[in-house]
Amino acid sequence: MKTKFLLGAAAALIASLGASSAFAQSAGSIVVYGGAAQITPHVESGDLTAPSLAGTKVDVKKASSFVGGVTYYWTDNISIDLPIALPFKHDVVGAGAIEGVGKLGTVKSLPMTLLAQYRFGEANSTFRPFVGAGVTYGYFFKPKSTATLSGITGGTPSNPTTLSMKSRFGTTMELGGAFNITKDWSASLSVTKTFIKTTGSLSTGQTIETTLDPVSVKFGIGYRF
Repeated sequence: MKTKFLLGAAAALIASLGASSAFAQSAGSIVVYGGAAQITPHVESGDLTAPSLAGTKVDVKKASSFVGGVTYYWTDNISIDLPIALPFKHDVVGAGAIEGVGKLGTVKSLPMTLLAQYRFGEANSTFRPFVGAGVTYGYFFKPKSTATLSGITGGTPSNPTTLSMKSRFGTTMELGGAFNITKDWSASLSVTKTFIKTTGSLSTGQTIETTLDPVSVKFGIGYRF
């Protein structure tokens, strides 16, 4: 019974999408959206500088958060998108020669991105794929270290090793698609790849260069004003 209900609801939604004709992804439209995103860093870590065990590296784990934003349609096909997210909290773990030691710390990230998008199809199309490109400022803040990090770097309970990550600019590419549900409501799904590097620093004076290059998957529901 539940399966039949879901199939019926899906069929009704598809029918309504096909029947609608007055969609508004046209010049001058402003769409405000909200949803969720997951960021998965694709880390290439350098080695921690001396004194350290040769091949001491790090990895940065994926994180999810709520995301919103504003899209302005400059023309029927060209739009400007400004995502606005809550912070993402990432675990920093050992890799390379110290793989398996566990969590070294956590860091929060707040990607600030501005994208120019090109949308294919007509303004009243039900489905419109799009591509985008822009710039991202990766802001890293509120780092917290663990006893594990102190244990492998000579820290003590009274003088623990602390960590930080430098905020940097990067470039972002985007691929996605938007469904018009009604003339004002829409849903979108997009994947972005950001090319960004950072420098991790410890209170011991050691540093580590890390390429993050995260992939982000974002889903949102939008309303046109």
